[in-house]
Amino acid sequence: MSDEETKPTDFIREAIAEDLKNGRFNYIRTRLPPEPNGYLHIGHVKAFMIDYLNAKENGGELILRFDDTNPAKEETEFVEAIMDDARWLGIEWVKITYASDYFDELYEWAKKLVLMGKAYVDDQTPDEVSANRGTLTTPGKNSPFRDRDVEENMDLLERMKNGEFPDGSRILRAKIDMAHPNINMRDPAMYRIIHEPSHHRTGDKWKIYPMYDWSHGQNDSMEGITHSLCSIEYENHRPLYEWFLDQLGVFKPRQIEFARMNITYTLMSKRKLRRLVEEKVVNGWDDPRMPTLRAMRRRGYTAEAVLEFIRKVGVAKNYSVSDVSLLEACVRDDLNKNSLRRMAVIRPLKVVIDNYPDGQTEEMDAINNPEDPSAGTRKVPFSKVLYIEQDDFRETPPPKYYRLFPGNEVRLRYAYFIKCTHVVKDDKGEVVEVHATYDPTTRGGDSADGRKVKSTIHWVSAEHAKEVEVRMYDRLFTKEDPEEGEEGFLACINPNSLIISTGYVEPSLSSATVGNRFQFERLGYFCVDSDSSPDKLVFNLTVNLKDAWAKMEKKSK
Repeated sequence: MSDEETKPTDFIREAIAEDLKNGRFNYIRTRLPPEPNGYLHIGHVKAFMIDYLNAKENGGELILRFDDTNPAKEETEFVEAIMDDARWLGIEWVKITYASDYFDELYEWAKKLVLMGKAYVDDQTPDEVSANRGTLTTPGKNSPFRDRDVEENMDLLERMKNGEFPDGSRILRAKIDMAHPNINMRDPAMYRIIHEPSHHRTGDKWKIYPMYDWSHGQNDSMEGITHSLCSIEYENHRPLYEWFLDQLGVFKPRQIEFARMNITYTLMSKRKLRRLVEEKVVNGWDDPRMPTLRAMRRRGYTAEAVLEFIRKVGVAKNYSVSDVSLLEACVRDDLNKNSLRRMAVIRPLKVVIDNYPDGQTEEMDAINNPEDPSAGTRKVPFSKVLYIEQDDFRETPPPKYYRLFPGNEVRLRYAYFIKCTHVVKDDKGEVVEVHATYDPTTRGGDSADGRKVKSTIHWVSAEHAKEVEVRMYDRLFTKEDPEEGEEGFLACINPNSLIISTGYVEPSLSSATVGNRFQFERLGYFCVDSDSSPDKLVFNLTVNLKDAWAKMEKKSK
C-alpha cells in the first residue's frame, strides 16, 4: 500500500487540499489560540493536533497565539504550562504571539469601522443591552445611542481608551442589524472598559479590551492565517468574523469547524474543572483524576498513548461522545510495550515458608519485559518470609478459586511451588499470617515430576522489600455524563476515586525516580509520583491491566 493510500484523511484535510489545488491559498498557516486562564485538558489536545498536523502535512507553519484579551483571567503560569504541555505532545511552532501584540493595530481597525459608520459607542447598561438583544424568535431593539454621529463616537471611544469612564458604563458595538436571525450579528460588542487588574503584558496602557469575537478573526487576518480551525460552537460566529473582514477589506482566512471532544465520565468545562479545584474536590489542577494534561502526565499517561487516542477518535463535524475506555486502552497498549515489569504487593499478607532455611536468601531470575526481549532480566531476592496480596489467599475458597488456600499448591512467580499448611489469626479472627511449605525441586516454577498447579501468584521478600505509598486512582465520576445539569457533576463524585495504602515493592525499585513507569505484575501500570522522596516512594495507578469498569457495567445490565 502506498503512502498516499495510507495517509489519513477527513473533511478538513480534504478542504485544505482543495484550497491549495484551486489556488485559494498558495501556503498553509494555522494557529493555536489558547486562553492563558487554565491548564490544557484532553479536549484541547484534539484541537491542537488538528491545527498542528494540517500545517505540518502541508509543509506549512503553526503559530502559537495566546488569547490574552481579558486581563482579569490571565496568569503567566498558565502560559508556561500550556507551552510545556504542547511540547510534550511533540507540537512545534514557528513563533509565539499574543493577542495583545495586536492591540494597537486592532484599535486602529476599530476606529476605521467607526469612521465608516459601522461601529458606535453605546451607553446602555449591560442589562439593557441584554434585554434589547431579542430572542431566537423575536428581533432586537436598536440602542437609543445607535445613531450617534461619527465625531461623537470617535471622541467617546478615545476617552474610553484613556480611562475616563468607569467599568461597564460604555461599550463599542458593531453596527450591523438588530433584527438579524443570527443573534451574533445583532450589533455585537467589540470593546469593554476594564480598569483593573493590570494586563500581564501591557500593564496599565489600556483601559479598554477587545471582545474575543472582535479580536479572533482580525488577529487571524493580521497573521496571515489561511485556515482558522475551530470547534463547532463557533459556526454561528463565522458570519460575524467574515462581516468584520469584509468591511475592513483585509486578508480573509477560511474558518472550518469540527466537533468538540467529549469523553464519557469526563468533565470538559474549564469553569467546572476550576470549581473542582477551588472547592477541593481534587488536589489541584494536576490531580491524577483530572482530565488536564498535567494530571495525565503525573498519572503516568504517555504522549504517544494520548495521540493514538486522538487519532482513533478522528475528526468529525457532528456531535459524538468517545468512550473513556478507548483512552485507557491506548494507554494500556503503549505501557504494555514499553514498561518494565516489577513485583509489588499493595494489600500485603505475610507468608512464612516453614521448611525454608532460616537466614537464607536466593536470587531469582525475573523477566523485565516479555514484550521486549532486549530488556533482559533482573535478580529478585527470595527468603523465608514473603508478602503476597490478600486477594491471593482465601481460608474458605469460593468455587473456581485456584489461588492459595489451606491444602492447595500454587506457583510463586519465578520461584517455587508452595502449599498452605495453616494460618494464624488475630483477636478478631482475621488471618494475619499464612504458613506454607515449599518444594525445593520446583525452583524457577516447574516441577520435576511434571505435576501442574492452576495458579501463579506474585510476591516480595519481606526482608528485602521497600515500603511505599500506593495511590489507587479510579474515575472521578460515577455517571457517564457528569456534564448533565449545572450542579450534577458534584452529585456524582466517585467516593472511591482515590484509595491510599501502604504496600511493598521489590528492592530494584529503590532507585526509581519521578515519572518512571512500571507494570506491577498482575496489578496494573504504575508511575512514580512527584510527591515521592528518597525516603518514601509514592506510586500512582496509571491504568489497570484490564478494563474493570466494563465488567461492572456488563453485570449491571
